[in-house]
Amino acid sequence: MDTLNQLIFFGGMLFVISILASTLSPRMGMPLLLVFLIIGMLAGEDGLGGVQYDDVESAYFMATLALAVILFDGGLRTDRNNFRVGLRPALLLATVGVVVTAALTGAFAAWILGVGWVEGFLIGAIVGSTDAAAVFSVLNMQGLALKTRVGATLEIESGLNDPMAIFLTLLLVEFMLRGDGGFSMMMLGQFLWQMGLGAAIGLLGGRVLAWGVAKLALSPGLYPLLALFGGISTFGLAASLQASGFLAVYLAGLVVGNRLSRGLYNIQRFHDGIAWLAQISLFLMLGLLVSPKELLVYAPSAVLVGLFLILLGRPLAVWLCLIPFQFDWREKLFISWVGLRGAVPIVLAMFPWLAGFDNWPFFFNVAFFIVLVSLVLQGWTVAPLARKLNLEVPTSSTRVQRVELGVPGQVGYEFVGYKLAEGSPALRSPTDKLPLPQGASLLCVLRADQPLSLKQSHRLEPGDHVYLLASATDLPALDKLLVGVDEPDRLSVQAFFGEFVVTPRAKLADLGMLYGFEVPEDKANWSIARYIYSQYRHPVVGDRVRLGEVEFVVLDMRDSRLTQVSLKLHQ
Repeated sequence: MDTLNQLIFFGGMLFVISILASTLSPRMGMPLLLVFLIIGMLAGEDGLGGVQYDDVESAYFMATLALAVILFDGGLRTDRNNFRVGLRPALLLATVGVVVTAALTGAFAAWILGVGWVEGFLIGAIVGSTDAAAVFSVLNMQGLALKTRVGATLEIESGLNDPMAIFLTLLLVEFMLRGDGGFSMMMLGQFLWQMGLGAAIGLLGGRVLAWGVAKLALSPGLYPLLALFGGISTFGLAASLQASGFLAVYLAGLVVGNRLSRGLYNIQRFHDGIAWLAQISLFLMLGLLVSPKELLVYAPSAVLVGLFLILLGRPLAVWLCLIPFQFDWREKLFISWVGLRGAVPIVLAMFPWLAGFDNWPFFFNVAFFIVLVSLVLQGWTVAPLARKLNLEVPTSSTRVQRVELGVPGQVGYEFVGYKLAEGSPALRSPTDKLPLPQGASLLCVLRADQPLSLKQSHRLEPGDHVYLLASATDLPALDKLLVGVDEPDRLSVQAFFGEFVVTPRAKLADLGMLYGFEVPEDKANWSIARYIYSQYRHPVVGDRVRLGEVEFVVLDMRDSRLTQVSLKLHQ
């Protein structure tokens, strides 16, 4: 019993230390997953904790479960409009891109490590896919608001590319076990089965789950649990039918997140905590699993393979796959760089271990060290590179508090709270003359922790907490009215988008006469929208199109339709 209690205490302290360490990560710019990984290594057999953990089967089970939870949460947060923008390039990157990356990296690994081509390609397949946990975590923790085309492509790619990496790894492991034969149509059929059936189960399971959450009468606290275990069940069903459980659970989350309206916020908030628990558990466990002393033996060669993957293998695959799409060189460069490796390569490196290969430490330690290189080199530089390439856009406002009334499936109201900051459009406005949406009502204003009487008119000041009753459809208007976003000068709305807002229907010739810039004769009768669409098939907020000394910047999109454009004059 004492041993069990000690394990509970030790495990609890590991989580507490990991959570507290998360407060230091943003200040240092260190990827949070790297922090969890290092804490796990320090607690391991060669570290301060001295914990010996080498049960690969339990590690594989827990890692698979954690990845399913993380992917489901990622799907819940993927907006379908973003999905439309990023699906085609992400799908190509998740299939052809993984194969190209694995082939190039595998060939280099075979040459530099002096191993056979099968062993080299197996290393390439293991590290060939980006990791959803790493990508979601780094983008969220860095607080980056990326252009939709870039952010959507990265997130969707990381959610879709695991099946291809798993298929390639299993194919090469099977080839090494059999020692004969080669690629056959049966293998291609297996891959199509995994992808096709996995997608079908995910889409159908998501629809059933969304219906259940919306229609069933349950205790409010059970809806997030229903969503969680419904997603896990979708993963398990697909995997048991030899289909891709990872693809199924991601698509199930995507469907649930885009079919629910009422109750979605509470479900997402619950899953945010569960996803963090999964990530902490996953990377602590992987840190415990590795031996730093053995890791150092493979460090020099693994660093070379990792640098080739980051600097040549991934970029060449990205630039090849994005040729059919309208990405500029800055976007391609950033997508190339944010191909973070995380838990998935380490989990795939367990396959040779599970298969009983005598040289499994070679594959496991090389893959683990490549993940470390990726998290250190790429994870630490994501935010500075996005700003250097001008791919960051002004952040949208967010509510500080939100409490939904009723249960999913009911049409109702929400309590929503805001803390007013400097720059809020509502500052100095009288409380009785706030231009609130028709369905919203002001309930309370707190100043210095004291409520103000709404019977009297008060002017709002910075630091006031404003609480309202509103419907979900009113929230965007309330955000615009009440929230002031503290942006750097380079991301202020005027500095980023420009001085003038114009309608996309305006003629270039008319604007040229008004602002004094030349318009080519063959484009004189073009509207701004036509000119932008001639450059971008699917424009997104932040896209820029130059015409002489004038730059048009996409300011707003609604349902894939251009609604507002800003104009910047360059002297």
